[in-house]
Amino acid sequence: MTGWLIFALLVWAGGWWLNARLAARPATGFTSLIIPVIFGLTLIAVWEGVVRGFEISPVLLPAPSAIAARFAASTSILWEDFVQTVIRGALTGYVLGCGSAFLIAILVDRYDFLRRGLLPVGNFVAALPVIGLAPILVMWFGFDWQSKAAVVVVMVFFPMLVNTVQGLSASSSMQRDLMRTWAAGYWTTLLRLRLPAAMPFIFNGLKIASTLALIGAIVAEFFGSPIRGMGFRISTSVGQLALDLVWAEIVVAAITGSAFYGVIALIERSVTFWHPSQRH
Repeated sequence: MTGWLIFALLVWAGGWWLNARLAARPATGFTSLIIPVIFGLTLIAVWEGVVRGFEISPVLLPAPSAIAARFAASTSILWEDFVQTVIRGALTGYVLGCGSAFLIAILVDRYDFLRRGLLPVGNFVAALPVIGLAPILVMWFGFDWQSKAAVVVVMVFFPMLVNTVQGLSASSSMQRDLMRTWAAGYWTTLLRLRLPAAMPFIFNGLKIASTLALIGAIVAEFFGSPIRGMGFRISTSVGQLALDLVWAEIVVAAITGSAFYGVIALIERSVTFWHPSQRH
């Protein structure tokens, strides 16, 4: 017991010292990557030492080694759940929700009565808790992935809509007047000026929606699902006290969400390279 606690303290001290030394150096791509990696590995090692040192029950908190072993032994189950929740539910709902929000945002920008009527309704719907909408949509669309995609559509639609509408107003009046002096029509101005200026806002909406999509799909599976899916597995595994499998599903969700967000951030950097936020 004492040995594991000493191990945890030494790892924490070593990780702290190493990260402090790296952080004192000039910022580079290497240090930006290695510092969070060292910090994460330090937390995992401390977690392992504390769980083993205090002999915490695996029902309360399994050790990272136990989670890794269960992860390796359950790859087929985790993959099946990943396909059901992420590919069919979250990704489908994300594409439908963000795509439709983008198109409707152009209509809202074009017609003022939609701005005055739809956006207040959107703010109201966006404030509704997913735990209240999910069972209703499950009853409407059934227990398979379609209802989870519907929950995701509702969750991502209005954040994407609001960000896109705000972005379409980002260009200055002087810039729009200049386009008019060149006899540019609405669609030319939209494509050449307003959409490029709106890209930082659009990508902000896409990044917000990327996290909401996965959360919505997992939560929706708590209210009815076929015998697969990350939310279904978490719910049933908690009832069976299989906390190592629950944490394995959480690891998959965390990796998926981080990768999804990172891909969008990389695309944003290449598209909005001119924006001050992308200058380092």
